[in-house]
Amino acid sequence: MTKINILADCGNSPRKGFLKELNIAFAKGNADFIVEHASDDIVWTIYGDKKIEGKEAFSKEVHTMKQYTADEMTLHSVITHGREAAANGEMRMGDKTYVFCDVYKFTNTISMVLKEIQSYVIKL
Repeated sequence: MTKINILADCGNSPRKGFLKELNIAFAKGNADFIVEHASDDIVWTIYGDKKIEGKEAFSKEVHTMKQYTADEMTLHSVITHGREAAANGEMRMGDKTYVFCDVYKFTNTISMVLKEIQSYVIKL
């Protein structure tokens, strides 16, 4: 079971609430939720590792990653403005801890559909 710690103030912001749920989905391996909120032309850049383009490739990657669930995830902050947002935190998987920052672009200012994700992940 994944322990979830939310330090970010997601308050009454629907987009912040969505990003909280998205990060929980990554931590728990809920691939279907993640893929459901991706545009057909999504681009996911994981710096230092790979670039995934298109919903089919994104779905394949996310479903492959779902086997690596976190023992604990802490979401430190979520920031949103217009079509863009960012979230940062850390995930513990076994004896390894990773810190992350994801920068998101949505298809428009009110949508919960992701057009782009830029991920920065560092193993501590």
